[in-house]
Amino acid sequence: MALIDELIEKARKAPKVVALPECENEDTLLAARRVADDGIGTPVLVSPADVIAQTAERAGVSTEGMRIVDTTDAEAADALAERYMNAGRERLFSAKAARRKLKNPLNYAMMLEELGDVDCTFCGHTNTTGDVLMAAQMIIGLADGVDVPSILALVQTPGFAGPEGDVIALTDCGLNPEPTAEELASIAIAACDNVSALMDWEPRCAFISYSTDGSGESESVERIRKAISIARDRRPDLALDGEFQLDAAIIPAVAAKKVKRESAVAGRANVLVCPDLNCANSAVKLIQIFAHGKGYGHNLSGFRRPVADSSRGSSVEEMVGDIAMLVLSAR
Repeated sequence: MALIDELIEKARKAPKVVALPECENEDTLLAARRVADDGIGTPVLVSPADVIAQTAERAGVSTEGMRIVDTTDAEAADALAERYMNAGRERLFSAKAARRKLKNPLNYAMMLEELGDVDCTFCGHTNTTGDVLMAAQMIIGLADGVDVPSILALVQTPGFAGPEGDVIALTDCGLNPEPTAEELASIAIAACDNVSALMDWEPRCAFISYSTDGSGESESVERIRKAISIARDRRPDLALDGEFQLDAAIIPAVAAKKVKRESAVAGRANVLVCPDLNCANSAVKLIQIFAHGKGYGHNLSGFRRPVADSSRGSSVEEMVGDIAMLVLSAR
């Protein structure tokens, strides 16, 4: 089964309410239509009502079965800002600032999610990653114990036979160029929690390097070892190990030769933590270009509530797959 079909099938079993604030874009409404028709969730279109109507007409899309939140409704915005400020958590800005922020549909959607009016927010098809991160950090906030947000990718590679078939998870594929040891530990923990929620896997997390168990020595290898130690201290319940070369992490026969100790992860990893963004970003693209694999996942790991930062180059099909992942992370 194709990964996107598997994600959609899983999402259908637990559909969620999905906020989509970028309704000036035709692809957003086309994806919303697919989400509604496929039973993945209930789309909530968060934008000025006239913008939604105009975009729907251009795209030839019916909004039947979707909820529309008109961000120009001053009375509703006033009430939302008041609820947000009085919800019990300390806020990073004043009541007046909260009301001003609601002029931006992206902030409006995040505030709806923070208050539980929607289950998750899908954005980033027109907003930049910086815009999405800023809104999510200010309005929703990071989960306890998380140092930085990160992006997890699920990659399906034809011919690969791993512990989860032809699918494996990689992180961080989009946000942190050169993570510190503490940040790398946080990224690993968030990835493990995310794949457990998304795919019902028991995560086995390998920290990837050019070195396997001391076969190489450098500052980068030492940083990885420190990250493993920090992650294990924070989450002793998780199977975290390394440093491993890629083949030692995912191929049992290679692990048997290179890893001369007991390991629950070596040769059986289903989560790969790359040492930096150069490695992770290139790994996904190598799989896509040379192996004709598929990559899904613009979920932002590490926030208190599920948020997806789509690529501005994503097709409607890829957006639907990403929304299915987002719905699963909201379970």
